[in-house]
Amino acid sequence: MKILFVCLGNICRSPVFEAVLRTQAARAGLDWQIASAGTGDWHVGQGADPRSCASALRRGYALDAHRARQLCAADYRDYDWLLAADRANLAEIARRRPATASAQAALALSHAGIAQPLEVPDPYHGGAAGFDRVIDLAEAFARKAIERASRSD
Repeated sequence: MKILFVCLGNICRSPVFEAVLRTQAARAGLDWQIASAGTGDWHVGQGADPRSCASALRRGYALDAHRARQLCAADYRDYDWLLAADRANLAEIARRRPATASAQAALALSHAGIAQPLEVPDPYHGGAAGFDRVIDLAEAFARKAIERASRSD
């Protein structure tokens, strides 16, 4: 399984989902390729937001090696799934989709079978609680995705 999480700037939501799923999948013995990207280019090359790093570290996930990157055409070929944090990024994924794309795209939470909330809220303009909420949602996503994978084996 090759999964690319996509949010706006690749410094808050998608790197957290990447780190959480990578950690949880490894613990479950799953050999998944997991990465993240942003639809925007504002933060390319930068590390994850320090508030995301702090929230993730409190829960046992390291984001210190993360460097933001922008979604590119090769991602549509190199990944099985492009999972968007919200509807706006899902629409942008669809808009940029090359004619030869093989990756499927969906909202991350609904892809894992999480009905509510529909979108991962962007914590960028808020406080610590918003960043902690992203970790909660990423852990719920990882649990559901790993359960789903183990049922399909």
